[in-house]
Amino acid sequence: MQLAAIIVSLVLTVVGVALIARAVAQIYRFIKLGQAVPAGSRTDDWKARSVTLAKEFVGHTRMNRWGIIGVAHWFVAVGFLTLGLTIVTAYGQLFKADWTLPVLGGWLPYELYTEFIALFTTLGILVLIAVRQLNRPSKPGRKSRFAGSKTGQAYFVEAVILVIGLAIMTLRGLEGAIHGVDHYEAAYWASYPLVAAFKGLSVGTLQNLVYLTAMIKLGVTMGWAITVGLNTNMGVAWHRFLAFPNIWFKRDAKGATALGELLPMTSGGKAIDFTDPGEDDVFGVSQVEQFSWKGLLDFSTCTECGRCQSQCPAWNTGKPLSPKLLIMSLRDHAHAKAPYLLAGGGKNMEGEEKASEEQLKDVPAAALAEAERPLIGTAEENGVIDPDVLWSCTTCGACVEQCPVDIEHIDHIVDMRRYQVMIESAFPSEAGTMLKNLEKKGNPWGLAKKQRLEWTKEVDFEIPVVGRDIEDLSEVEYLYWVGCAGALEDRAKKTTKAFAELLHMAGVKFAIMGGDEKCTGDSARRLGNEPLFQELGMENVAALNMAFGEDDEDESTKKPRTAKKIVATCPHCLNTIGNEYPQLGGDYEVIHHTQLLQHLIDEGKLLPVTPVDGLITYHDPCYLGRHNKIYTPPREIMSAVPGLRQQEMHRHKERGFCCGAGGARMWMEERIGKRINNERVDEALSLNPDIVSTACPFCLVMLTDSVNGKKNEGKAKESVQVVDVAQLLLESVRTPVADEPPAGEAESENEPEPEPVK
Repeated sequence: MQLAAIIVSLVLTVVGVALIARAVAQIYRFIKLGQAVPAGSRTDDWKARSVTLAKEFVGHTRMNRWGIIGVAHWFVAVGFLTLGLTIVTAYGQLFKADWTLPVLGGWLPYELYTEFIALFTTLGILVLIAVRQLNRPSKPGRKSRFAGSKTGQAYFVEAVILVIGLAIMTLRGLEGAIHGVDHYEAAYWASYPLVAAFKGLSVGTLQNLVYLTAMIKLGVTMGWAITVGLNTNMGVAWHRFLAFPNIWFKRDAKGATALGELLPMTSGGKAIDFTDPGEDDVFGVSQVEQFSWKGLLDFSTCTECGRCQSQCPAWNTGKPLSPKLLIMSLRDHAHAKAPYLLAGGGKNMEGEEKASEEQLKDVPAAALAEAERPLIGTAEENGVIDPDVLWSCTTCGACVEQCPVDIEHIDHIVDMRRYQVMIESAFPSEAGTMLKNLEKKGNPWGLAKKQRLEWTKEVDFEIPVVGRDIEDLSEVEYLYWVGCAGALEDRAKKTTKAFAELLHMAGVKFAIMGGDEKCTGDSARRLGNEPLFQELGMENVAALNMAFGEDDEDESTKKPRTAKKIVATCPHCLNTIGNEYPQLGGDYEVIHHTQLLQHLIDEGKLLPVTPVDGLITYHDPCYLGRHNKIYTPPREIMSAVPGLRQQEMHRHKERGFCCGAGGARMWMEERIGKRINNERVDEALSLNPDIVSTACPFCLVMLTDSVNGKKNEGKAKESVQVVDVAQLLLESVRTPVADEPPAGEAESENEPEPEPVK
């Protein structure tokens, strides 16, 4: 028995180690095929990156959002990384059944730890197995987050962990029996029942059981290594190694998710200058090797857990997009194409093969066939990613927010959109109308710029306009960026007027732009038209800098006299101006109107006193919540309004469900599956609310359209309203009477300012 165990274990070890070493080299060479990233963008502040990695792994900060699943996974992950010495022990036990590690083998703290981690790793994997079985794709179908995952590979990995965990516990029991442990000892606190069970066996039997169990443990371990070594695209296994560099190289060194701003377009690791692009600049991604090396690392790291899929509004409403399946498709395509690319294969700008026949002669036929597949194409075209998958994305950020290994889904989707829009001119026709309107009129509706100021005639107080009523913004505290929707869309204008009136009542000095401003370019950029975004953005930055008097410096400080404070009612404007305009030379302090309103309530400058009775539920705008982490102010405002009873929808805050308008979807027809706004409104109406509130003009439009449709179908009560929180607050705030001091003079000098978007 002993000789057979030694031979089997050592042969499997040699094969397993060789294959794993080869696979590591293959993956390294494969990831290096990706394009360069801007210098320092993924390696800046290595100390912060290392701290972030430690926090995310040791604290399992992203996994633990799912309760017991996160705890179970923590033990499995820690067991995998720290029980390596039990493999060494097993090799020793092949040659001598009672062998233990020198020094550590009899050290009580080590033995206590080994028992603890081995036991809870085994229990942890049993929990994860149970979770997978309860969520089998065959049972709930599309609703299962495991739908589309490679179930066989997952079962294999789970079985390996379970067998190894049981083998460790069994070897501990046999070790105790061989060493003559005849009563409970702390060193065997978990395995003692096995020690007691084995105690009556003969020494020879115990030894043979040790050889057999050690062989099983090592055989399964090396069987896993062989399988993984032969399958470099086996994400459910390789994420154990690749998650660490993927987290370390994440976009933000301090740990923030890849949400908020989009990255500038780059080619060859350098930002593209759209005023004078290089002749060899590559616009967007049309071939998998045009993704950055971080993108290829992202694809390889996916563990197929399906958290992104479970939260995706497109997938949950019958669309073809699943963030998980998208990443899996890119991963499998990239790995299948890798032998061709590593041999020097690839196409130039004209679609001609760069490598010679001699270079490609040893490339497997399967890799050559994979290289012929278009990255973006229909099933009939044998495409890797269907165009409907790309255009289903709302860029809501749920996938990025939920991913436990920090995959940057939105960046990859937008990169592919950029090629489709800029090179192929292949995108939904309705979006083309929006782009033309932006180009010609500076707003998505195509309305004349003079209409941007029409709403000011509908309020009974003067609103200063920069360049007309005031020279620059040094005379006021805030620039109110009204935005296209707030100025031109009838429902959004109600929010604009309500917010302006609240500022007037609170004595806040503010002004607006004069109508020459243009759309911030949010929809153009997320659709994939980067040049149009940059054109709009640079014009706005120039106008803003002029309005703020950028060149008017205080002689003593050599800094601009005016603090660049902007308040916006649109989260998309907030995100673009605050997070993306710095890429274009515009640095401003930008806050959302709910942040400023909450601040004014806290200061006592706004006093909600009139009750607004009814049950209210709040919809979190994606670009306010997930993208900019602003969840509390709207809820605090509603809490301050007397009479309102708040009730959260099932999906809220970090797990909030999109309205369907983001990612330029506002301007595209929704022809596949259920409308996303209807799904969200159905969830809201299930609470039987009197008011559905939000804090975004896009959300306001989408939710109102759906509620009105439900009313027409008799599926919603006629009294239900959809309003912005500013409208609610205005209903409740009293106007100061003559014998009271103006609200703006309330004593609150020490109140902290709202935190701007950075």
